[in-house]
Amino acid sequence: MRRRQILDLAAASAALATLQTLGGCAQDDAGPGRSPTTPGGESSPMKHIAMLIYPAFTALDLIGPQAVFSTFDNARIHLVWKTLDPVTTDTGITLLPTATFDTCPEELEILFVPGGIEGTIAVMKDGEVLDFLAARAEQASYVTSVCTGSLVLGSAGLLRGYRATTHWAMREVLPLLAAEPVDARYVEDRNRITGGGVTSGIDFGLRIAAKLQGEEAAQLAQLAIEYAPDPPFQAGTPESAPAAVVERFRGIAAPAVAQARQAAEQAAARW
Repeated sequence: MRRRQILDLAAASAALATLQTLGGCAQDDAGPGRSPTTPGGESSPMKHIAMLIYPAFTALDLIGPQAVFSTFDNARIHLVWKTLDPVTTDTGITLLPTATFDTCPEELEILFVPGGIEGTIAVMKDGEVLDFLAARAEQASYVTSVCTGSLVLGSAGLLRGYRATTHWAMREVLPLLAAEPVDARYVEDRNRITGGGVTSGIDFGLRIAAKLQGEEAAQLAQLAIEYAPDPPFQAGTPESAPAAVVERFRGIAAPAVAQARQAAEQAAARW
């Protein structure tokens, strides 16, 4: 059985469980390409998820949540950029956008921004990107990010007065964007949900799955992707990693942090 089939099975099982809870029956479950029906026979509305992609973003920031979002019942995921030209991530993986800023649906269930380093700092200064995010956030049920994607949201003025998180090395930048930094794997404040660094995207995705699809559906998704972390080293946070490793990383990250601070100050001046 292919991975896609397993994920489809998890989504179908979740949908069936929901229908049974509502008093529906198996015969009413939607097949591929069809909108599920309510017990009254009406099609439920399509949920649109817009995931921003941009040159030199971190692929895993997006792929983790996307793997979970792909199990959602009656949802359509849009990979959005300025054009439909290929977008290359910071590790060399190339993705094809499926929508542009102009064609992306205006009403969204989820607006999502991944992070990165150089690519993220660039879009923190990109007025076209920030204006797009600000406009879509007005009609999005949830405005979300993983890793330094929160700095992009913040640059668009979308985290003012909100609690938020980001990669631990960049957390000091959040107050410059009028956000309250929190040391957590993911943070939920009203309709803003932000994830920490890179791999937290799966935790983040499962949390959103539980909110939108129910805990059992989220558990099915977790089981389908066999998400049971057991890292070979306890070095995933500055608290658990050896002090020498932490200091070495801080030195490597220092120029990027300085650039992000500068970009944040410039972005805040736009508001």
